[in-house]
Amino acid sequence: MTTPFLSAAAERLRIRSGAVSGQTAGLAPGHVQANLAILPADWAGDFLRFCQANPRPCPLLAVSEAGDPRLPTLGHDIDIRTDVPRYRVYRDGVLADGPTDITDLWQDDFVAFLIGCSFSFEEALLADGLPVRHIAMNRNVPMYETNIACTPAGRFRGNMVVSMRPMVPKDAIRAIQITSRFPSVHGAPVHFGDPAAIGIRDIADPEHGEAVPIEPGEVPVFWACGVTPQVAIRNARPPIAITHSPGAMLITDLLNTHLSVL
Repeated sequence: MTTPFLSAAAERLRIRSGAVSGQTAGLAPGHVQANLAILPADWAGDFLRFCQANPRPCPLLAVSEAGDPRLPTLGHDIDIRTDVPRYRVYRDGVLADGPTDITDLWQDDFVAFLIGCSFSFEEALLADGLPVRHIAMNRNVPMYETNIACTPAGRFRGNMVVSMRPMVPKDAIRAIQITSRFPSVHGAPVHFGDPAAIGIRDIADPEHGEAVPIEPGEVPVFWACGVTPQVAIRNARPPIAITHSPGAMLITDLLNTHLSVL
């Protein structure tokens, strides 16, 4: 018997209850999922400029009001303190904790930034018949830290993180065409081919996510990734910052089809 898919709101309630604490790939198909960064208000201006200067890895979907955990433009009854399956808490740039609820950590000056996620364009790839290896293997997408420098802004700077999907060349060309229609969720790839050319030390050992095999005749294709802000936050060392755990996203009420520019 096929299990019916739940709505975005229903999945958020499951996450809020603690029933989901891992990756969100495949949940609430058709709905936009978002990366998260939360910072104190006196750091938010610099971070906003960093995102605006680096729209490929940091395409902004929404910014909260200071101290307000709600995000009404992304969905009904969203509470950013409870509706992400797992968070990362950084103190002075150092990863300190990985809770499933940040209600006790919430501050009146916190500003939440929600950033586009590649899960949206993966749905378009699958709809066009293109294979996506990590989904087929039920793994989190492999993500790598590179030598591609982001444009600095104020106290934030760092190199881009990329996600990788192996493809045969003809599929890679089609994937470029499809994902270029989704600039608000990272757009077209930033590189394909030799991983060393963008500073990746070992394609079999990603810094985030899980490795997937690259079969003979395939090339690795790399997209800008919303984990990039976590590198910038580590470098900036704010007294506290909270992000999503890679692969564990906020599920919004927005539809992926509404993000396509064509």
